[in-house]
Amino acid sequence: MSKSRPLLVPQYLRQFKCIGPQCEDTCCIGWRVNIDHPTYRQYRRLKHPELKPDLDKYIKRNRSTPSEDHYAKVKLNPDSRCPFLTEKSLCRIQLTLGEDYLSDVCATYPRTANEINDVLEKSATMSCPEAARLALLNPAIMEFDEIEEPATVRNIVSGKIDTHQLAVARKPQRYFWELRIFTIGLLQNRQYRLPERLIILGLFHQRLQELIEHRQPEKIPELIAKYANLTGTDELQSQLAQIPVQVAIQMELLKELADERIFKGVNSRRYLACFAEFLTGIQYTKEALVEDIADRYQKAETEHYLPFMGEHEYILENYLVNYVFKNLYPFTGNKDLFDNYVMLVIHYALIKLHLIGMAAFHQGLTEDLVIKLIQSFAKTVEHNQQYLQHVFDLLKNNGYTTMAYMAILIKN
Repeated sequence: MSKSRPLLVPQYLRQFKCIGPQCEDTCCIGWRVNIDHPTYRQYRRLKHPELKPDLDKYIKRNRSTPSEDHYAKVKLNPDSRCPFLTEKSLCRIQLTLGEDYLSDVCATYPRTANEINDVLEKSATMSCPEAARLALLNPAIMEFDEIEEPATVRNIVSGKIDTHQLAVARKPQRYFWELRIFTIGLLQNRQYRLPERLIILGLFHQRLQELIEHRQPEKIPELIAKYANLTGTDELQSQLAQIPVQVAIQMELLKELADERIFKGVNSRRYLACFAEFLTGIQYTKEALVEDIADRYQKAETEHYLPFMGEHEYILENYLVNYVFKNLYPFTGNKDLFDNYVMLVIHYALIKLHLIGMAAFHQGLTEDLVIKLIQSFAKTVEHNQQYLQHVFDLLKNNGYTTMAYMAILIKN
């Protein structure tokens, strides 16, 4: 009898299946493809007359920083395309030998895995168009299921948290589940518009960071209870209404962030097309005054973005909820939890920036356009940790990583 293990997944993942040649993009173009050590040994032992010469030619050892997961890599073609792709964008290795011969990265993508208290969790990155459609276009609240999977299924575990360890007894990680449940619940609280939910989350994180800096993590449950009660009253509405809308400052910040991506070099035609439409939509030129661009940006938002997004706000809600679940938020990477909130806002603000410009270009938005932007953004930006850190440092060094500036980035 085969063994199985428990698994926590968002419901959309149970429906996911690669659509192969019908996909409008491919995960095998533009990325470094790592080969794990067991797969590398498997390829070295292989005697297949057709594949063996190409495996020897294109699979190269990682000599600089080898590890079990990154023991070798695929040498891509000059067009950044995997040499094992067929003309129909199917994998020759899988077609010829079966899925067991794929590397761990190729076998698991677009799924990502984490481990919480010895229970495996899986979700999907939005850089896959089909996964993005399933996750984002469902107007219902994103829900999660406990299921079983065969113990033989391969996974690459990205992060682990054990709230029962003595090492975290007096650290905020002890309250990971309480923080996650509160965060997802707030992001899915449709009594507030999504920008309002993000600002409330920021106010919460501001206070959370203070507790941590004063070494009072045991007060986290009390803080969660306080904000949970506040969201059920009208008390927060007055605070939210007092936050000014400063589109010119928003445009300066967001345009500077977006420019950083272009200067780093991008080979995703889908993303570059979206970025070009954004620039054209708001008629951005280097000679134009920021105030004039801001006026066009605000007009585009009012006339072309909000008519669609006002009815489809659940798309960005689902994106944020998936981000929180997939990245073990708020323990995403930075030591300071407020910094991880800043990174969440950066993702949201950049997506909104692009979509408003694209809405002006197309005189409106469609589900296909939104998926195209979010998927290509995820593939180009989310998978580039060096770029994301650079963007964060840019904000930090200019004194922009405060709640005041985050509110400016968020508020329409």
